[in-house]
Amino acid sequence: MRTPSKLYVYVSISAILLALIAVWSLNTGVYDFGGKSAFEILGKMITEDPGLALSDRYVVWDVRASRIVMAILIGSMLAVSGTSLQGLFKNPLATGDLIGLTSGATLLAAITIVLGGHFKQYLPEAVQFSLVGIAAFIGSFLSMLLVYRISTSGGKTNVVMMLLSGVAITAIGFSVTGFLIYISKDDQLRDLTFWNLGSLAAATWTKNIILAVVLIVSYLILLPKGKALNAMMLGEKDAQHLGINVERLKKQIILLTALMIGSCVAFSGTIGFVGLIVPYILRLLFKSDYAFILPLSGICGSILLLTADTFSRSIVEPSELPIGILTALMGGPIFIAILVKFKKSLL
Repeated sequence: MRTPSKLYVYVSISAILLALIAVWSLNTGVYDFGGKSAFEILGKMITEDPGLALSDRYVVWDVRASRIVMAILIGSMLAVSGTSLQGLFKNPLATGDLIGLTSGATLLAAITIVLGGHFKQYLPEAVQFSLVGIAAFIGSFLSMLLVYRISTSGGKTNVVMMLLSGVAITAIGFSVTGFLIYISKDDQLRDLTFWNLGSLAAATWTKNIILAVVLIVSYLILLPKGKALNAMMLGEKDAQHLGINVERLKKQIILLTALMIGSCVAFSGTIGFVGLIVPYILRLLFKSDYAFILPLSGICGSILLLTADTFSRSIVEPSELPIGILTALMGGPIFIAILVKFKKSLL
């Protein structure tokens, strides 16, 4: 029987691994510090060394450090959202990518990018600053709500209907996004390409603060739900007999996953398969014990995305490979492995 102390051990080991990867990522890049390491630059920043070059400070703090933090935050939220959805729907394929959340967020973000100039000036300045993020959140929430309504009847969710409706919504979203790409101007086209390929190059500390607030609020509610998701594996009726408020749990997971995925898409574009890879690997290690999988997925998602991002900006130096390409390349074989496993179980 697994105990909370074992969970703390696994979390600690994962956190140490994440810290080591962050150290490696901070010192990875084409910029030359004149023989110094990034940590020497950080030391000079802390001591306010007057001899510190502004360019060195900018690269270490505003470019690399902010990007590392964004990778940690977004990777964590994508993994936790995928794990929560899989536990809710009792299906390892239920991720934000496959049930239309990412597509819906991308669609409304694309509409805002291309058509926002016609109405943006009429909105309050605070809303203008975060308009794309708000649109992405609304898009992911509406997609989740639509999928939930289509696939739920009589208080029961049909997994096949959920996946099929997600595929339909994804197809519609990508088709409309394709039309927006067709009619967009050059600068809008560059922004849309950023969303579709996924990148952390636009990381800033302001965005990280927003993502951190979303993460903290979501995790305070979601992470303690591990035992409730374990009960959901027995079925909704059995979960209710165990004292779980099933409908409230569904609404909380739907709202918070929409919030997390919408926020991630707003700042990084489409980064797929993180919510599929991490829960699958953890499930191999801990079966379907969501009391372990849920908190561990937060750290392991950060490890995965930070590693992928570090490779994405070092494989083709001095250029950068879109991170969405790498995560899809890693997620494709995992997806096939899940399908093969299901096929064997049906034979």
